[in-house]
Amino acid sequence: MRQPYYAVIFSSERTDEDNEYAEMAQQMVELAKQQPGFLGIESARDASGFGITVSYWDSLEAIQQWKANAAHKVAQERGKKEWYRRFSLRICQVERESFFEA
Repeated sequence: MRQPYYAVIFSSERTDEDNEYAEMAQQMVELAKQQPGFLGIESARDASGFGITVSYWDSLEAIQQWKANAAHKVAQERGKKEWYRRFSLRICQVERESFFEA
């Protein structure tokens, strides 16, 4: 990816109820991939329910458009009501990156 770009870091603790969470999460990934400015996504969750998802975007405007997407807004509201005990959201500008692969 060409720097600088932006990372949206979503850290969350899930509730015990599934309530179609996995299906909605996959739908949101597929929808995000169609959004202008989307660059990629990485996600991990441990057995206790703590997870981190990082999505990458080419601009703050692209992030704002994703936040305002109607289907994403529905998922956000369900998340607050059904799926998350708590969460945090951070937006960072990525100025440099490096990778290692064995």
